[in-house]
Amino acid sequence: MPQKAWMNMRDEIRKIIESGLRDTELREALKKYHENDIAEIFVTLDKDTRIHLYNALGPEMMAEIFAYIEDPSELLEEMGIEKAADVIEQMDADDAVDVLENVDEDVRDQIMSEIEADSKDDINLISSYEDNQIGSRMTTNFIIISQGSTVKMAMRELISQAKDNDNINTIYVKDSNDRYYGAIDLKDLILAREHDDLEKIISTSYPYVMADEIVSDTLDMLRSYEEDSIPVLDDDKHIIGAITMSDIVEAIDDEMGDDYAKLAGLTAEADLKENIFESMKKRLPWLILLLFLGIGVSSVVGVFEKLVSKVALIVCFQSLILDMAGNVGTQSLAVTIRVLMDENISAKEKFGFVLKEMKIGFVNGLLLGTLSFAFIGLFIFFIKGKTFTYAFAISACVGISLIAAMVISSLVGTLIPMFFHKIKVDPAVASGPLITTINDLVAVITYYGLSGMVLLKIFKIA
Repeated sequence: MPQKAWMNMRDEIRKIIESGLRDTELREALKKYHENDIAEIFVTLDKDTRIHLYNALGPEMMAEIFAYIEDPSELLEEMGIEKAADVIEQMDADDAVDVLENVDEDVRDQIMSEIEADSKDDINLISSYEDNQIGSRMTTNFIIISQGSTVKMAMRELISQAKDNDNINTIYVKDSNDRYYGAIDLKDLILAREHDDLEKIISTSYPYVMADEIVSDTLDMLRSYEEDSIPVLDDDKHIIGAITMSDIVEAIDDEMGDDYAKLAGLTAEADLKENIFESMKKRLPWLILLLFLGIGVSSVVGVFEKLVSKVALIVCFQSLILDMAGNVGTQSLAVTIRVLMDENISAKEKFGFVLKEMKIGFVNGLLLGTLSFAFIGLFIFFIKGKTFTYAFAISACVGISLIAAMVISSLVGTLIPMFFHKIKVDPAVASGPLITTINDLVAVITYYGLSGMVLLKIFKIA
């Protein structure tokens, strides 16, 4: 939808809310709009208007709106315990769990005490799983029928359960022992004749996941099937929930956020509400390790103090070498972590991958090193007014060091995450800052070591 049309629609919603319509008219008018758009306007309203809407729209419609509000805890508290319980009761259990997580513990207990047993059981079931388990992501909103049903019976069950469950595109089937048997596509059931054998349209090989599986371990599988929903089973193969495409997208988004944080050496994404101590606890251990590695890098520079004092100009290009080495290492790290997601990759394929990354580093280094040799040499010769030999001797040191640093950085950026993966340490957590610092160390040694040898040979000054 174009931005202008989207903004106009938001203005329409606000005008309807502020129009003074009677409750029934207001409810009917807002039903024409998506709940997400109503939620965007709802959070900007004053308290009195929101309280009026709680009463006017009713718990069912408010539940749909609350599912799109990021942190509705304060809104729940302002509507009162009974009304809050009515709204929570109407929400899908997974959405209700997300909402209640942010509510004060005493208020949450009061709300839970007012909720009916079935809804409470579903909420407690999802809450019983750890955040990194599939069970914490599932919904209890699904349709299930028995294996021995006829097409007519299956349709009757679908219509009956659809009143409370709108996740109907895939219908799950259980056997006589209440264990997962397969799934039916809604389209196949609709097209089936009344006297057709239901067994013929049941897909007994339809995928499933276990509730206690780790989310990150199953994402590739879930994504590859591209199904609207996939059943979630307990240890006894009973269907206890479903994970939908929207759940999968959310999980991928969260996983990407965690991986981004890990590349910075953190164990998880920083939370806006996280206190200073918790943030420090996540960051400080790596920073201490990197401090000592950084001291090592600085000490190496100190070894070449005599060279630097004689040819101070070479310091100007140190950051160029370090930056390019860091960039190449980070690129290799990102590609390697992606490759390591395939647990079936062989040792031979890994070796081939390492060689490929080194070749890429060499070719890129050769191109960039040649450009650096030419431009830096011309810069020193024309701008700095040095002799031709002097200028291109230094630029040669930069160019050759750049080639060596990029090849070695490609190797380091590939081998380190492979090593951590081998010893069962998350390579995303351990690799990022470590690779950068090691590449700095390698680049500094290469650059100053090469510069020392070249300048010693040519000018005999070091």
